[in-house]
Amino acid sequence: MNQLHPGEFCDVEGAIRAATDAILAQQKPDGHWVYELEADATIPAEYVLLVHYLAEAPNLELERKIGVYLRRIQGAHGGWPLYHDGAFDISATVKAYFALKMIGDDIDAPHMARARAAIHERGGAIKANVFTRILLALYGECSWNDVPTVPPELILLPRWFPIHLSKMSYWARTVIVPLLVLCARQPLARNPRAVHVPELFVPGVPAASPRAPHQSAGWSAFFNALDKVLKVVPWPRGVRARAIEKCRVWTTARLNGEDGLGAIYPAMANSVMMYDLLGYPPDHPDRAIARLSVEKLLVVKEDEAYCQPCVSPVWDTALVAHALMETKDEQAMPAEALAGAGWGGRLGRGKARRAARRLGLPVSQRPLSRSGRHRRGGDGDGPGGRVARRQGHRAGPRMGRRTAKP
Repeated sequence: MNQLHPGEFCDVEGAIRAATDAILAQQKPDGHWVYELEADATIPAEYVLLVHYLAEAPNLELERKIGVYLRRIQGAHGGWPLYHDGAFDISATVKAYFALKMIGDDIDAPHMARARAAIHERGGAIKANVFTRILLALYGECSWNDVPTVPPELILLPRWFPIHLSKMSYWARTVIVPLLVLCARQPLARNPRAVHVPELFVPGVPAASPRAPHQSAGWSAFFNALDKVLKVVPWPRGVRARAIEKCRVWTTARLNGEDGLGAIYPAMANSVMMYDLLGYPPDHPDRAIARLSVEKLLVVKEDEAYCQPCVSPVWDTALVAHALMETKDEQAMPAEALAGAGWGGRLGRGKARRAARRLGLPVSQRPLSRSGRHRRGGDGDGPGGRVARRQGHRAGPRMGRRTAKP
């Protein structure tokens, strides 16, 4: 891209018009926008390891492309960050290293040696976060004693209890519930290639620090003591079986079709592993749809590939609609921008018309239905009329397409 120099003429209005045209051309038929959502190395790395955990036949070309992607985003510090050009993150680095070794990278290759040295400098893989240590335990790389105990009986606690699922965010609940089953049963990855990463551990180094920087000394001591108790207390078999069954039922009720449990990768992957652990065959409808939801997150390009943490039609539509409103371009407003806003947030009861008026844009005086159409066959000059005529159906689909019930 050509850089502008001080004093050089820049046609800002022309650039805005070109950008507006480009954005409008990318709008989906039902009114929304969605773009790639690239995160960090952890999700594509976990995708590779999930395939081998389940002993599925790997797509070698896909693995090759994911390997290209992981090597490209490695940081100058030798590891992998949580965001572009960010600081070293030991958990992301452990997962990326493990995935690359699983793909077939030589551990003595320069990029692998640099990553391993960076991990050793920070105490080894055992210093990774809890979710990474759970993954390592699933592969037999570390002991389950190095992982905090999270009993599935948590799901049986009453709502008044200080620790309850209802007190967690929705995405956290969807990640944790199937994970409770995995932590209780403690399965071992099939790992047909028998790839392990003992070289990432430093002998004699204990698990994560006794107290995280954000924790108070009192709460840290309490939960450390509680964890020690939970590790030795035997749970009644009947209670454990009832808790696991409730986790299964809870998860199944919220699978959310091919859009996935919680609409986020960790929850989807955990549900697949839970069903596998409970004996569901790959073609069982619940396991199959959960597995398909993971595949839909892949972004495969000509020479590299990665897995998204989720898809972002609501975020992207809201951001695009906001940008189009700021242009005050009659071509973009009110039809396209308000159609997108109506798709994501259901503009109703005149909100769309009021937004257009604030921007000085023409609107119809007829009231809008909640779908964004004009009621009783409007003349098509307002926010919903042109969209309905262009699309041939309601301007906004149901909002809950990617959101399961809490």
